[in-house]
Amino acid sequence: MIAVIRIRTGINIRKEFKDTLKLLRLNYLNNCILKQENPSDMGMTEKVRDFVTYGEIDKDVLVELLKKRLRLTNDKKVDEKVLKQITGFDSFEKLAEELMSGKKKLTDFGQIRPFFRLTPPSKGFKSVKEYYPKGDLGYRGREINNLLKRMI
Repeated sequence: MIAVIRIRTGINIRKEFKDTLKLLRLNYLNNCILKQENPSDMGMTEKVRDFVTYGEIDKDVLVELLKKRLRLTNDKKVDEKVLKQITGFDSFEKLAEELMSGKKKLTDFGQIRPFFRLTPPSKGFKSVKEYYPKGDLGYRGREINNLLKRMI
């Protein structure tokens, strides 16, 4: 499973890139989505690599992301009691396992937002105009976990 984070604005961009970002639900800066590594999702992510950074997310970082940033559609925070009512899972760890295995997606649960709103990273970005490792754009592999920890 990969995490995709939008780190660049979309001022004066071509319509095809804007539409792809909208399909990925990356409408705003510092939004994060979770995608499986299938050809169509990877193709969309690769198409907008000038605006996003992405890489493979670890389970422990995913659990932390779910605990701190998972929200309902009305912007209420999700705790374990609400999680049990909506998803049927009694812990964030079990939900993370199901998401990582690809058996479930956040879109399967109608009341939960399928994206995460993150804060800007502590200590900032290196550069939002250059590709990783000089900057922050594009594919970064497992290093996405360090960025996510700074943004949660």
